[in-house]
Amino acid sequence: MSEHRAHISWRHDGGSFAKRQYSREHSWTFDGGVTVPASPSPLVVPLPYSNPANVDPEEAFVAAIASCHMLSFLFVAANTGFEVMSYEDEAVGRMTRNDRGVHWVSQVELAPRIAYGGRTTPTAEQETDLHHRAHESCYIANSVLTEIVVRQPGMNSSTS
Repeated sequence: MSEHRAHISWRHDGGSFAKRQYSREHSWTFDGGVTVPASPSPLVVPLPYSNPANVDPEEAFVAAIASCHMLSFLFVAANTGFEVMSYEDEAVGRMTRNDRGVHWVSQVELAPRIAYGGRTTPTAEQETDLHHRAHESCYIANSVLTEIVVRQPGMNSSTS
């Protein structure tokens, strides 16, 4: 069993707290020492109480899913004998309301662009299988209820 930690830090910088006129900018510090400036999305909390230059929790959630899928994909591809030279993704998270009317990230669509090296390149069916196997082994995907869809170039989207 492993543990993964993040230190979240926020300080009141003035403004009326009772009237919600305070900055929500804060920081995330991870065990390796990296500190990330964070803020709610300006779509959720208006300026000047948010900062669009900072990472918001919804973006981080989408990035965590996309990153986990990529790392799982690289592992599965290597074990299958395919050499991946590059992997880029333009992941998009979509928020909707659930049955109780509460917003949630109901879907994350991954759009990986993968370049292969070596002697063999997977067929479209093999690549779909690699994505499916990556999804099945991704720790984050196995931890959330959000639908995760992989959109492959030239193919219909496939739910992993």
